Amino acid sequence: MKPGKVFSISRSEPQDPQEPPRRAGWWKMKILLLKDPKDDDSGQDPYIQELGSCGFEATLIPVLSFEFLSLQSFSEKLSHPEAYGGLIFTSPRAVEAMQLCLERDGKLEVWKKSLKEKWRIKPAYVVGQATASLVRKIGLATEGEKCGNGEKLAEYICSRIPLESITVYQKIPHPGIQDSLKNYFSQGIPASVTFFSPSGLTYSLSYIQELSGNSFDQIKFAAIGPTTARAMASTGIPVSCTAERPCPHDLATGLQKVLQP
Repeated sequence: MKPGKVFSISRSEPQDPQEPPRRAGWWKMKILLLKDPKDDDSGQDPYIQELGSCGFEATLIPVLSFEFLSLQSFSEKLSHPEAYGGLIFTSPRAVEAMQLCLERDGKLEVWKKSLKEKWRIKPAYVVGQATASLVRKIGLATEGEKCGNGEKLAEYICSRIPLESITVYQKIPHPGIQDSLKNYFSQGIPASVTFFSPSGLTYSLSYIQELSGNSFDQIKFAAIGPTTARAMASTGIPVSCTAERPCPHDLATGLQKVLQP
């Protein structure tokens, strides 16, 4: 395939012998994850499942809501695979935007009959394993999820091809974030809080500071990736750990190291 431009669509005991051993004292240590719940094939959020298997009591609180944008323009671009050399999905929300386009514009049949195969022969780059899983469900082969984060993937892609970007959603504060955090902190201060995006940090930090009070400095703060870690550092928050890759296993491994009693 000739290079072409692409557009970016914005446990019990551990079973892995390489995992750090669980030690007495961390059982049921509370971990707060500031993200939406996502079910895997087992019907449980993968982060809750992984952290639970390591002896942590993890809780999810959504901090962001989303509004989809430019879907008509996106839909038109999807109709012309010949104009592009591939796709880049930057998040699960971007895949949701594509699904909306196919459903709303009556393109589902066209997608099944012809469009899917035309796009399938082109690379579909993804940021992270969760996004990759969703992209595969719509019938496309994925590439790049092992890069670890968006920055490394971007370096890889931009070294090969020109890029056209389209923003298909924007982030806004989740309407229930304040009440959810207030209820959570009324039951005690968590040992750790993990931020999953700079936006999530922006919309939740002031509430966490207020609700934790004098205990704020006792909390170990974690980041899902380097971009979020930099945003945390810029606000003066000490970053205790950054997941090597944005996945449940790597986050759990990092938290085990920093939360040893």
